[in-house]
Amino acid sequence: MIYIFFQIAKVVVELAKEAEIQVAALLHPSFVTLDDIKGVKIPIGILRAEIDQRSPPEVVIEFEAALVTNKVNSFVKIYPGVAHGWTVGYKDDNEAEVKCAEEAH
Repeated sequence: MIYIFFQIAKVVVELAKEAEIQVAALLHPSFVTLDDIKGVKIPIGILRAEIDQRSPPEVVIEFEAALVTNKVNSFVKIYPGVAHGWTVGYKDDNEAEVKCAEEAH
């Protein structure tokens, strides 16, 4: 079951490439490639943690450039100082983590 959970971003992008959905949002774009992003045809938001081994910031910056080049309505943000899982696994006593999670929500 966990394996499937980690594949959700990939499935969402596949649907976005075929316009099977109207809008997409990715919180952890794991397993998504630049070629996948180049095929996206619908508005998409990509939110990610600065500290995330599965999708380094450099890759997400490339995603953003591809979306801009292809004139896809998009929003891409790398949240500073937070790690993978920050939207649900943040520490209540960490003001910065709480702020990032609330903004993402």
